[in-house]
Amino acid sequence: MTEKELVELCKKNDRRAQKELFEKYSSKMFGVCKRYVKSHEDAEDVLIEGMYKVMAKIHLYKGKGSFEGWIRRILVNESLMWLRKKHNFRLTIEISNIDIKTTITAQDKLQEQDILSLLNKLPTGYRTVFNLYVIEGYKHREIAEMLKISINTSKSQLILAKKRLKAMVEKNRYPGVG
Repeated sequence: MTEKELVELCKKNDRRAQKELFEKYSSKMFGVCKRYVKSHEDAEDVLIEGMYKVMAKIHLYKGKGSFEGWIRRILVNESLMWLRKKHNFRLTIEISNIDIKTTITAQDKLQEQDILSLLNKLPTGYRTVFNLYVIEGYKHREIAEMLKISINTSKSQLILAKKRLKAMVEKNRYPGVG
C-alpha cells in the first residue's frame, strides 16, 4: 500500500490502516520523543498521545510536503507540551555577549545510543533547545516562541548545551572525536 493510500484509508478511520501507520512510524517517532523526554516510559506516553493526535488530525494533512515530516512536527510539539507541563523554561540563565568556541566534531564515531546518553545528561532546557535547533532545524525565533523564552535565552541555551556536550565527549574520550 502506498503512503497516499494509507493516509486516505486513515482519513476514513480504517482501523487496519491506522495500525499499519502506527507500526510504520512509531519506532522512528519514539526516537524523536526520546530526544526530548528522558524517561523511556514518559517518551512512550508522549508517543501514544502524539500518534493519537496524528490519527485525530489526519484529515488536516493535505498531501503537501513530507507526511513523515508532518507526523514529526506533531510529535515534537507533543514532546514540548509535555516538557512545558513538567519544567519551567523561564528559570534558565540568560547570557548575552558571550563568545565561546563550540565546535564539536563527532565524525560518525558516536553510536546512536551514545548520543542519546549524552543528550539525556543535559539539563532539560539545554537538551530541548539543542534538539529543536540542531536536529529539527528550527530558528531561534521559532524556538523562543515555542518555549515562551527570549531569543537570547534560546541562543545561550544552545551555546551552553554545545559546551557541555563537548566537555562530556572529551571526558569520555570517544575515539576519533576531538
